[in-house]
Amino acid sequence: MSELTFEQMLEESFKTIRNGEVVDGTVIDVKPDEIILNIGYKADGIITRSEYTNESNADLTTMVSVGDPMTVKVLKVNDGEGQVLLTYKRLVAERGNERLREAFENKEVLKAPVVQILGGGLSVVVDEARVFIPASLVSDTYEKDLNKYQGQEIEFVISEFNPRRNRVIGDRRQLLVAERAAKQRELFANLNVGDTVEGIVKNITDFGAFIDLGGVDGLLHVSEMSWGRIENPKKVFQVGEKLKVLVKDIRDTKIALSLKFPETNPWANAVEDYAVGTEITGRVARMTDFGAFVELAPGVDALLHVSQISREHVEKPSDRLSVGQEITAKIVDLNEAEKKISLSIKALESEAPASYDSEDTEA
Repeated sequence: MSELTFEQMLEESFKTIRNGEVVDGTVIDVKPDEIILNIGYKADGIITRSEYTNESNADLTTMVSVGDPMTVKVLKVNDGEGQVLLTYKRLVAERGNERLREAFENKEVLKAPVVQILGGGLSVVVDEARVFIPASLVSDTYEKDLNKYQGQEIEFVISEFNPRRNRVIGDRRQLLVAERAAKQRELFANLNVGDTVEGIVKNITDFGAFIDLGGVDGLLHVSEMSWGRIENPKKVFQVGEKLKVLVKDIRDTKIALSLKFPETNPWANAVEDYAVGTEITGRVARMTDFGAFVELAPGVDALLHVSQISREHVEKPSDRLSVGQEITAKIVDLNEAEKKISLSIKALESEAPASYDSEDTEA
């Protein structure tokens, strides 16, 4: 029997490895763009930057130290130069995919950072395994700009898992929908007509504003924004503004809101404030063919009939008055139940003194 040479015995002392095998090693050298490992084989293993991380400009010397143990996967036993090519990233990704599979099967909620904003959604990474969240599944409302999510950690579930087709889909929307539904149930359980609540202006339209009450939107109709008249809600309120509002009505999931608080009702003391015979000043708010409506206070309009504008004949109100003009008149009628007040300027005009002819006097 022939004896083995020292070189043969040394070579046999090294373990054998195969492509795709997972091995343990120890870092023996680190450069900015590669890591060298002792894996117990006759040749050292090399991990390039691209096989360690997705960060294209990463400095590996800041991420790994000599002596660190590492578990890696063999890509190629001999790269043509006697070196063993290894990957850390792909092994972690494989384990990440397994993690995603378990999360998909268990409907587990995951949390991961957004690493990339794509044209159609977000890309997040779980243990080096990428998950795509389509724009339609990012939020429960339309998101025009997804850039605000860059670098944020977000929660989601895996709604589709097919790694063979490189299709792993995340869904954040269903979590937000469920959260909103829970908030709605809680809010409706504790909300009553007559309550005063705080909300945030979410959207403004010509007919009113939608107020976010904390997961539930209520409508503040333009007619409920003030005791007075509001022509354009967008000139009065701003999106994001905080408001204290009164719950006027609740029907199923619809909430009607108001800023007409009872304690600020301008008609509350109408009998005293607008008693018949009172001389009062107001502003002409609008005019019709039969008269002018005069605003005495926000929410309190009085009618000055064309026949009460002057002792002289007035064909139409615009012949004597203009919108915005301040006038003084006497209150000649009050109907508190119907919230109607009638004014008269004519009643304030003094009777002209009688004129006498000098000759008649002398006679």
